[in-house]
Amino acid sequence: MQGQTQSISFDGREIRLTTGRFAPQAGGSVLVECGDTAVLVTATRSNPREGIDFLPLICDYEERLYAAGRIPGSFMRRESRPPERATLIARLIDRPMRPLFPSWMRDDLQIVATCLSLDERVPPDVLAVTGASMATLLAKIPFHGPMAAVRVGLLGDDFVLNPSYREIERSDLDLVVAGTPEGVIMVEAGGNQLPEQDVIEAIDFGYEAVGELIKAQLNLIKELGIEQVLPEARSEDEALPAFLEKQCAKDIGEVLKQFSQTKSERDEKLDAIKAAAAEKITALKDDDAVKVAVTSNGKALGNSYKSLTKKLMRQQILKEGKRVDGRKLDEVRPIQAAAGVLPRRVHGSGLFQRGLTQVLSCATLGTPSDAQEMDDLNPSNEKTYLHHYNFPPYSVGETRPMRSPGRREIGHGALAERALVPVLPSKESFPYVLRVVSECLSSNGSTSMGSVCGSTLALMDAGVPLKAPVSGAAMGLIKEGEEVRILTDIQGIEDFLGDMDFKVAGTEKGITALQMDMKITGLAVKTVAEAINQARPARLHILEKMLEAIDKPRDTLSPHAPRLLSFRIDPELIGTVIGPGGRTIKGITERTNTKIDIEDGGIVTIASHDGAAAEEAQRIIEGLTRRVSEGEVFSGAVTRVIPIGAFVEILPGKEGMIHISQLSEARVEKVEDVVNVGDQVTVRVREIDNRGRINLTLRGVPQQEPAPV
Repeated sequence: MQGQTQSISFDGREIRLTTGRFAPQAGGSVLVECGDTAVLVTATRSNPREGIDFLPLICDYEERLYAAGRIPGSFMRRESRPPERATLIARLIDRPMRPLFPSWMRDDLQIVATCLSLDERVPPDVLAVTGASMATLLAKIPFHGPMAAVRVGLLGDDFVLNPSYREIERSDLDLVVAGTPEGVIMVEAGGNQLPEQDVIEAIDFGYEAVGELIKAQLNLIKELGIEQVLPEARSEDEALPAFLEKQCAKDIGEVLKQFSQTKSERDEKLDAIKAAAAEKITALKDDDAVKVAVTSNGKALGNSYKSLTKKLMRQQILKEGKRVDGRKLDEVRPIQAAAGVLPRRVHGSGLFQRGLTQVLSCATLGTPSDAQEMDDLNPSNEKTYLHHYNFPPYSVGETRPMRSPGRREIGHGALAERALVPVLPSKESFPYVLRVVSECLSSNGSTSMGSVCGSTLALMDAGVPLKAPVSGAAMGLIKEGEEVRILTDIQGIEDFLGDMDFKVAGTEKGITALQMDMKITGLAVKTVAEAINQARPARLHILEKMLEAIDKPRDTLSPHAPRLLSFRIDPELIGTVIGPGGRTIKGITERTNTKIDIEDGGIVTIASHDGAAAEEAQRIIEGLTRRVSEGEVFSGAVTRVIPIGAFVEILPGKEGMIHISQLSEARVEKVEDVVNVGDQVTVRVREIDNRGRINLTLRGVPQQEPAPV
């Protein structure tokens, strides 16, 4: 079981591809290793399914906590539902692989990547993406590969290939680029307001490394004696397409040129043309080739009609430079933006509409204990900014059961989250946990970028001091041969019938997030650069419209939002604040009606709707953690009296004891002869014993005269 290994080194890091050792019954399997991270990727193909008109591809990413030497924290103590990060990695595999399979394929395909070992210096996600390509080659599944992916970071002025987790945290860029021999096929990136040119150079840098990984895959299958299976060109029956071209092309073309109509009006007219064609086909003889094609395949008419509509729409853009709504190629749809559209019980709200796409985002401010604990392989174990995206069926005028979020919803929420994280205030200056929910109320293209815009409005309405507002736009592409047209702010039909969905989000200063998906087998870096640069004026135009609704964060928070005080104490004194069994901190929270969180580093956060109560809790904690020195003088109230002395609260929450012998210069028979509970006295710290107990004295300390009644 030695297997065969192909190694490649770049930037001092070695990636190893091992075949023939694991999962012998899978169609193809490869173990991809870098450092001590190991990901097993398999690709399996089943028989084609009849009656479907899509590629039934399933991409799964499986995490096993044994990979990091951990036992799952759930009640069952085993992995169950995949965590959000695993879902995002599964999408990262699916997005560059799906367009590489031939359009005619209807075989059930499943790619499974399992992280078997985790080196905290080496993230497994890009290894899984490259492994998916290699496993597919080994399974002899037809596809337009090989494909590979790498991550690019930016530390200072230097690009870093496949950075470690710690390097990613310090990096101004986290970019994943996947490519084929034909060009870039997928980009996923988050940036710290980076200029467009820096991002373009990073994509070019990453694509060069992708080429090396592609060569390694080809070398390995050559050594194994495996010939790559390329998709064969399949000729389809031209009778039905020719019939539709003759019967419908003119009418469809006229509908596509009616620029003032609404989406629903256009859809109704196109459906009517299709229905008329179906009636004409029904009237044909039973042995007519067109009728045979339709009756033998219930989806043939729909697929051919869609192909004709796609062809005519693309021709209109390429030849006339006109889109279906009459816009120029670089023109943005009409924009409406509003902040504070919901009552202030909702901490912050924003409504953003671009054309028919409408998103309502709502922001909630929480306390540090509201942070999400992450039970996955990623070293970071909590999230303090949560962005959730919902896509109800009514947003596209449909009906379907409402279920838990799917992969698309999780992915769109993660993209919006990535776009906004770089502009959030630091935890020290604004210690709130933030959650934003984007409700897609109407969808006609680019709801994810609508979520970014609406969420910026909501956060500013909530009073979150963003470093800069963020806007986003989705770019599209039409490519026929050497002719290429880049479209700004694509709507649904342009996404559906186009070749690219490229989302760009950022501030006036630069880019914070990118996501590019292709429907073709690759795109030149030069064309990617053109799309990035064309997105900038669109983003700035959208941002200008947003700032007309709210130009800066609110000066005050919603009265229903918690008030937080944050300060630092000596980490060694955390136990003093918590007290035995948590009694001290519990007493403070009950006394002040506040919520208190203490981090291991000594950061204390107090939450309360009453500012005065929060300040009182802070005084108590600061008193508990202040180091008292011998000789200091304090004034405080007597809290307890016992036979051998009295206790005085010299600082909030901190007491010292006056022994009966220290109550007076003269002999005292009974403590109550000198002091009683509630008396205000001035004391001096006489000593602090080896157990940290504070001993006080009244001897030689002038007492203030009580105020006259």
